[in-house]
Amino acid sequence: MSRYQPPLTLTARMLSLVADISEQIGQLSAGDDTRQTPQLRRGNRIRTIQASLAIENNTLSVEQVTAVLAGKRVLGLPREIQEVRNAFSAYEAMPQWAPGVRADLLRAHELLMYGLIDDAGRFRQAGVGIYRGEQLVHMAPPASRVTHLVDDLLKWQSASDWHPLIVSCVFHYEFEFIHPFADGNGRMGRLWQTLILSQWRPVLAYLPVEAVIREQQDAYYAALSAADQQAEATPFVEFMLQALNLALAEAVQSEPPAAP
Repeated sequence: MSRYQPPLTLTARMLSLVADISEQIGQLSAGDDTRQTPQLRRGNRIRTIQASLAIENNTLSVEQVTAVLAGKRVLGLPREIQEVRNAFSAYEAMPQWAPGVRADLLRAHELLMYGLIDDAGRFRQAGVGIYRGEQLVHMAPPASRVTHLVDDLLKWQSASDWHPLIVSCVFHYEFEFIHPFADGNGRMGRLWQTLILSQWRPVLAYLPVEAVIREQQDAYYAALSAADQQAEATPFVEFMLQALNLALAEAVQSEPPAAP
């Protein structure tokens, strides 16, 4: 049994955000999934995909992503169109996966990165550094440690008695810290956080929190850097909880009225 425990300081801000988020989830459809129409779900999923890929410098708009997924011809780079198709396939496959299973994590990466990199679905075999411009902002652990670190993280996530909201945010940070793949780590971390949250509350499977992250992209990276500097996930967890809270507030406001 792994005794791995990610370092984290629980703060009053975290607990307040968890309470706010939980209250908003209760308001969202009042637990009634039927008010999330297929059209609303698909629209939210498209926003999710477009934003998550835009964070990784994909230039396609929401309208272009919608057209790609409708099978229409779009003027765009073939790689960017492939990224959209891959991301849609991965998000649609989410219900088949368990958050704590390594084989599912690898399969998700294989879907996300199919046709984009040679080692889709396989952990990296070389060292990797994360750069912002020309500045090295994070040196990931050696490739020889990746499998062990990921397994520890997956086991912790499955066994943790922390609140699922906090677990999902900590997982997202620790996954980015490990940077287990040669490419696609950002979109994988966001996908897997959504998977963890959707197993806690299914309505969160279609919450486009990625759109909030895209709007606050500098703050997202700053929170990752602050967590690295503090050697614990606390700043990133606080950032992600406020992003989830904002995404939920927008979802509650845009929800169609209840049938009489």
